[in-house]
Amino acid sequence: MENRYELFAKVGVRNIAGFNAKVEEFNSQSEYKQIPLPFIVVIVDELADLMMVASKEVEDAIIRLGQKARAAGIHMILATQRPSVDVISGLIKANVPSRVAFAVSSGTDSRTILDENGAEKLLGRGDMLFKPIDENHPVRLQGSFISDDDVERIVNFIKAQADADYDESFDPGEVSENEGEFSDGDAGGDPLFEEAKSLVIETQKASASMIQRRLSVGFNRATRLMEELEIAGVIGPAEGTKPRKVLQQ
Repeated sequence: MENRYELFAKVGVRNIAGFNAKVEEFNSQSEYKQIPLPFIVVIVDELADLMMVASKEVEDAIIRLGQKARAAGIHMILATQRPSVDVISGLIKANVPSRVAFAVSSGTDSRTILDENGAEKLLGRGDMLFKPIDENHPVRLQGSFISDDDVERIVNFIKAQADADYDESFDPGEVSENEGEFSDGDAGGDPLFEEAKSLVIETQKASASMIQRRLSVGFNRATRLMEELEIAGVIGPAEGTKPRKVLQQ
């Protein structure tokens, strides 16, 4: 999301529509074609599971995405079978304005999702209430059943449209051979430590993604550099989703 906002700032636009319009205009005038930004949909199949593991971090991330990600072309679909207040907090509800409720066991669960009764009277089997952002009252709809075979056919159709292009920086994975070998140097031994230190102090910002981008290193190495900077007293400890504090100037 932050990377997209940096791109928007560079070309002087507010949102993904403006950016893609600039890309289209550029492509019409240049032989070097640029790729427009795609929309991203973040799907959480069971929110309760994430909230049990790291509720504060998950809540902060959802709130931040809910507040800023739409203009960047990033949207969320959050699902849970346990619509209780410890899973769907007030802050999450405030930042997820469009809601769908299937049949629930009580009016309390219905109010947790929709802020009103009604879902406890649904019949099940796809019977649902949809409350979009611009409606004061939910609309009753019928969802369709999709079999495993249907899902497989849809997935195969999507996969056939283009080859998958995975961003490996999101996957910690295994340390590559090149990233696992460091020569002796300051702090933890990474020869890029001093360069990372200078970058963080100069910008007064500290994040693994920035080090990845500015120093052209992988996720694992950027994370280790962050750890070395913390040990050396250059940056403060991690505080959930908050940016790390830079302790030196």
